Amino acid sequence: MHSKIPATHADGSPRAAWWLKLLALGGIAFLHFPIVMVILYAFNTEESAFSFPLKGFTLHWFAAAAERTDMLEAVWLSTRIALSATIGALILGTLAAGALYRRAFFGKDAITLMLILPIALPGIITGISLLSAFRMAGIEPGFATIAIGHATFCVVVVYNNVVARLRRTSHSLVEASMDLGADGWQTFRYVVLPQMATALLAGGILAFALSFDEIIVTTFTAGQQQTLPIWMLNQLGRPRDVPVTNVVALGVMLLTTLPILFAWWLTNGTEDTAGSSK
Repeated sequence: MHSKIPATHADGSPRAAWWLKLLALGGIAFLHFPIVMVILYAFNTEESAFSFPLKGFTLHWFAAAAERTDMLEAVWLSTRIALSATIGALILGTLAAGALYRRAFFGKDAITLMLILPIALPGIITGISLLSAFRMAGIEPGFATIAIGHATFCVVVVYNNVVARLRRTSHSLVEASMDLGADGWQTFRYVVLPQMATALLAGGILAFALSFDEIIVTTFTAGQQQTLPIWMLNQLGRPRDVPVTNVVALGVMLLTTLPILFAWWLTNGTEDTAGSSK
């Protein structure tokens, strides 16, 4: 009797069974179906957001969204908060990665865990904790509290990117730079920074996207400020404004998805090049 040889790809890896592929495609379709509905209803001619099938195609709601000054103010606030949180995350995440990537010391695992916890914990836990801390410190909720709250979970995105790149960078490059007479700053500027430049850019893009559409932590730290996600949540209770909300949601998806895809493209295939002779 001959045993059945499983089908393999050209590189020798086994091929997945057809039913596993079907389940994977079904899961992807299930996850993306609501997004497709939002996109379709952004062009629907009817004011009702729940009329089916769609009555027609129109760009009217895009013009209506552009005239909403409250929405534009919310977009500008979210953009400023995301930029502030991203800058803070880039600085803190890079410093943390530089301190933890190479040396082993007592408490290193605990520090790493504390860096990861804000993004690993449910947003409501992080939000309540930040609100309690701000109240104990006598800080009124506003722009600064939102930016600080967002930076707490954006740090880990930058940290993960930078520490992975530093671990793949040969330390002999740093040693060679120092042997040639460069000081610490020159070594960082001309040797280390170019090695982790794409990791920093990718981490910054991901941090900006996370901050821009964050709503749970923002709800606890915003006070009277209204970011774009909070504005969209409030609009869902007004049926006549739902088509405009769909248009804004489409814009947010594009604003956050495209940078993430760009960040993936930047770092794709670079895991073997950092610190190598390529």
